[in-house]
Amino acid sequence: MITTLLTYALIALAIGLICGLLPIYTNFVGSQDRLKMFTGIASGIIIASAMLVVIPEGFELAGGGHDDENIAGDVAIVLLEVNQGTINASTGIEEIELIISHGEEHDDHDDHEDEDDHAHDDHEEDGHSENHLAEEIEHVIEEVESGEITAEAGIDEIGVLVAETGHSEHEEESEPLMLGLAIVLGFVLMLVLEGSGIGHAVHEEHHDHNEEHGHDHVHHNSIGWLLVIGLTLHAAVDGLAIGAAAASGNISVSIAILIAVLIHKGPAALSLGIFSLHERETKRESMIDIMIFSLATPVMMFVAYFVLDDLENSFIGLAMLFSAGTFLYVATVDTLPDIHNAETGKKAMIYVVIGVLVLTAILFLADATGLIAHGH
Repeated sequence: MITTLLTYALIALAIGLICGLLPIYTNFVGSQDRLKMFTGIASGIIIASAMLVVIPEGFELAGGGHDDENIAGDVAIVLLEVNQGTINASTGIEEIELIISHGEEHDDHDDHEDEDDHAHDDHEEDGHSENHLAEEIEHVIEEVESGEITAEAGIDEIGVLVAETGHSEHEEESEPLMLGLAIVLGFVLMLVLEGSGIGHAVHEEHHDHNEEHGHDHVHHNSIGWLLVIGLTLHAAVDGLAIGAAAASGNISVSIAILIAVLIHKGPAALSLGIFSLHERETKRESMIDIMIFSLATPVMMFVAYFVLDDLENSFIGLAMLFSAGTFLYVATVDTLPDIHNAETGKKAMIYVVIGVLVLTAILFLADATGLIAHGH
């Protein structure tokens, strides 16, 4: 996963730098209408990403929807048949072995294929892997097949493992209220930052500057830095979402989130570049703004991945839900002023709907072709 994450980071860095530096080092001025169109479509894409990918995946991880739970349920049925005398212990062991082997085939088809699986091997050693129960049962089956223990003893041991797993998963699951609270906290954090002046929306700012031609330009250094900080914080949360998805081991989900983040990052970087061009005294200062913003996402990807990779899936899920809350705030705030404007409302609404439809179509196409697999 490290190699894959490095690729994600380089792509995110390149998008931020190219779009941010474009208005600073070229004659690109930027059409306000065109920027609003890109922003609207990007907002629709990130809204769809939050609702169709990040939130469902976050709920599944934080709510304890793991493969272990499915395996435990299937194995429990076999154990019940043995206890009722419907089948003998040896037949029960054989049926349980089929259940485990079927689960492994599913994981091999869905899961990561590059050498970065070593990171998740550490997960398994700590007992955090979704396949932990399967491995434990497999070990018991091997003992039965080698003659170390009888089939009856093996059934008893497997019964204990299933019972312990059920108890453990119950403890790890996050309460539904906590899941919703994680989304609310992400939304409210961005709201508080924006309300405190540490905003992210620079579209209106540079729009005002475009109308200042013929007048002495006043530089608002403090406001400028607050806006840069706000955009950088959001870029960091984007990295948190991608890093959390990577830590969950689901490559298809992390790619879907990456696409939404990158599409939204382009207009944001472009806006920051135009704003910084007007606010800063030198191109060097503007370049520093863009560098800080562009580095935030890739740096946070790695921070989130290495921190969350050693934690339970419930924490990874909560981190993703928190990110989803920030996604929803930023995407809606980017377009709400235009939607509430009588002159631009219809166009803004159409742009957002286009963005939603585009990502929805991509996700359904990916799902139909087997590119999206929900196997953790």
